[in-house]
Amino acid sequence: MKNLFIILIIALISVSCSPKKNEIVTKVEGDNIEEQMIAAYEAGVKALENGDIIYATKKFNESELLYPQSKWAPKASLMSAYAYWSQSYYQNSVDELNRFLNTYPKNPNLDYAYYLLGMNYFDSIIDEKKDLKPLRESKKYFEILVKKYPDTDYALDAKYKLDLIQDIYAAKELYIARHYIKKQKWIAALNRLKTIVDEYQTTIFIEEALHRLVEVNYIIGLEDEAKKYAKILGYNYQSSEWYKKSYNIFQINDKNLLRETKFDQKKKLLDKVKSFF
Repeated sequence: MKNLFIILIIALISVSCSPKKNEIVTKVEGDNIEEQMIAAYEAGVKALENGDIIYATKKFNESELLYPQSKWAPKASLMSAYAYWSQSYYQNSVDELNRFLNTYPKNPNLDYAYYLLGMNYFDSIIDEKKDLKPLRESKKYFEILVKKYPDTDYALDAKYKLDLIQDIYAAKELYIARHYIKKQKWIAALNRLKTIVDEYQTTIFIEEALHRLVEVNYIIGLEDEAKKYAKILGYNYQSSEWYKKSYNIFQINDKNLLRETKFDQKKKLLDKVKSFF
């Protein structure tokens, strides 16, 4: 009976203690995962500081996977995207950011994600002669940022970048217009130049575009159109070198016309004298 009583006491103690034991094990296991996640994140930061981007992104992704419900998970994803961008792995960064937007659509750092997307495409721009896709994409994401998060520091820089993008678009149009002028494709050149005047009039290329419109219209005999653009150029940029060039077009050609007129008069007089013989 004594042995049976001891056995019963041990059984009761085991049953009563088992829930607490399970709770303790679960808690310890959770702490271990969180510690591993933070350790992986910190390892990623350290690798990023040392310039080891591949290892850094690996540790950031590991941190996110260890505890996807944690507040650290979206931060790790953004850090991975930043690491790729910092070393010009633009497509990798874009892929990471698109995954971030799909996975964390309500994250408070969406403004930074859109900014970094815009920067990836903006930094991919080579010059106005190359593919326009980076221009279009960077413009798209910067405009989203300015519209949705207008009061952020990122939006302020995005506005500046949008102005630069407008300059690049205008440079592209002017580059093509110059090519058409060189090939004497006047109508095609006029169309490109008018695009600059209509859509990119706040850019640094507006003065040259107006001068080229004066030049081309004068060449093809549309003097009234040439004078119209010369007046616009003079009214807005009278001290500009491009206005002086436009002014010279009329001055030089007027002098030539004057010389031609005098030559014609002399020729007519000579012909008349010849008729006397």
